[in-house]
Amino acid sequence: MKKLFILFLLSPAPIAAQQPSTQPPPVTQSITVTTTIEPLPLAESNRSVNLIEPRDEPLISNSVVDYLRQDTSLNLQARAPNGVQADLSLRGTTFEQSLILLNGLRINDPETGHLNLDIPIPLDAVTRIDILHGSGSTFYGSDTIGGAVNLLTKPAATGPAIPSLSVIASIGAGSYASLEQHLRASYTRGPTSEQLTASRDTSDGFIPDRNYSSNALASETWLTTKPGTTDILLATSDRPYGANLFYGPYPSWERTKGWFASIQQQLSQQTAASFGYRRHSDFFVLFVDQPAIYENNHVTTSYEGALRRADNFGANNTTLSYGVEADGDTINSNSLGQHSRNQGAAYANLSLRALGRFSLSIGVRDEILTGAIDGTDNVFSPSIAAAFTLTHTARLRASAGHGFRFPTYVDLYYADPTTIGNPNLKPESSWSYEAGIEWTPANSRLTLNAAGFYLQQTDTIDYAKTILATQALTASQPWQAINIQNLNITGAEAALRLRLTHNQQLQFSYTAAHATSPPPNLLSEYAYNYATQNALVRWTSTFHQLNVHTQINVVQKTQHTAYPLWDIAVSRNTGHIRPYLRGLNLSNTNYEEIPQVPLQGRTVMAGVEFNWSHKKK
Repeated sequence: MKKLFILFLLSPAPIAAQQPSTQPPPVTQSITVTTTIEPLPLAESNRSVNLIEPRDEPLISNSVVDYLRQDTSLNLQARAPNGVQADLSLRGTTFEQSLILLNGLRINDPETGHLNLDIPIPLDAVTRIDILHGSGSTFYGSDTIGGAVNLLTKPAATGPAIPSLSVIASIGAGSYASLEQHLRASYTRGPTSEQLTASRDTSDGFIPDRNYSSNALASETWLTTKPGTTDILLATSDRPYGANLFYGPYPSWERTKGWFASIQQQLSQQTAASFGYRRHSDFFVLFVDQPAIYENNHVTTSYEGALRRADNFGANNTTLSYGVEADGDTINSNSLGQHSRNQGAAYANLSLRALGRFSLSIGVRDEILTGAIDGTDNVFSPSIAAAFTLTHTARLRASAGHGFRFPTYVDLYYADPTTIGNPNLKPESSWSYEAGIEWTPANSRLTLNAAGFYLQQTDTIDYAKTILATQALTASQPWQAINIQNLNITGAEAALRLRLTHNQQLQFSYTAAHATSPPPNLLSEYAYNYATQNALVRWTSTFHQLNVHTQINVVQKTQHTAYPLWDIAVSRNTGHIRPYLRGLNLSNTNYEEIPQVPLQGRTVMAGVEFNWSHKKK
């Protein structure tokens, strides 16, 4: 199979250049160019993708996690507000089967997927969020079974009329003694741009031992030189929080700290080199008033280096993207011990856009793991995607791809009275299939994206118990990490966007997923706890110097009743002083995104943003 894919990858390139197309151009998404060379440009992927640009809708949310709720194919399972701790999954998969990236570099935590969204940079540093639905292991490697979320940053624009110095600061307060403070300062002079971002969000909590303090600081420097742009990012975060009920009926406490550094060098228009380093600490006590009874102290480090290139042929009708990557991680823990592992990979992807009404993308990745897990030291991940342009306004697409995930250190080695890891776990493996349609009428006021998907999994990692004779006996068992066979998911997603007027937009989104039944007498902790239905209605408008946003989200989890969440935000969009008002869960719904972990009710926040800039003379 390897040889067939490699031959297919290399052979069509010269043929494609000899076939100029007289057919209508395909419907594509508009993607902003960044200094990062991606393994696969999303505009050429022929896959289901979603783009969110936080700065286009400022002040409507206070964390990356809240902006991600705009995508109904994402299931966000929060334990606390403001992204303090939350799990993310895509299309019915588990919280460990999606990859989080920062400027194309992995930031998933090797300890546990519960910490994947412990993002080291403030929200104010993020300019765009790219979301890939479906398997992406061909391009990003391990963990990309459900999909990937890529957080992107970029420098301020330059030019004679662009401010050389700008400062945006905000402060707000509200329910549960909550405070939020944010800062973004940018400076541009000649070939140098610098941006400093900082955030601090605190709350006393809506119940005892649910207080939190979420802090992040980042500095990013862009230097434009003859070879290309150099991007240097330094970031740190510190999040202490009460963890009451987070992992059982205990008044717990947790503190996580993160450090992230990366450098990306554009060697030419086609080539870029990247390196990232992440350090993360996780300190947890089971009883906040008696920490000596039980505590966990984990420190993980990880690195990633990549050399990527994209070559265009035949008037840019064909693109060959390829590269090599290396990454590794370590853990030093009082309960998990000391472990390390390293991986290396090479990938290639060929995108053909000169096949008449057809476009085709085919890719391969070969991943090598040192320190094999259960005898696995090599994973081959192919993928293929195609599209057919029906008219100037409609396009059909289909794709298939392989996904995989290596177990986390908690999966392998953790042990306490309630949870036991399994060092004999096999890596997860999957095949993802999807078919969809993209439709944009000639007036461009309406866009529709819809797709059906099927995920076929092998060796899915879950924590499970055997159902015994009585409920008491079952409850007394510890959760055991195991591999589950034949966990398959079928579903559909659709997003309809309607421009009502030049300053009003309406969005309807819906995603449904259904997994095969669990094995007999098996009680699952994670794999079968997913969102079966997720529906969203969003309305945004700009009038009388105001940005107005409201959305209603209705979610139904397995074996739970559907619940609604209603949010609204209003802010001024001009002037140096911009007041804002934000209401969350205005329906005051009592709900749990993770079983037995209640979340806060109606929350109102109000504040003001100060916006100042100094233009060059």
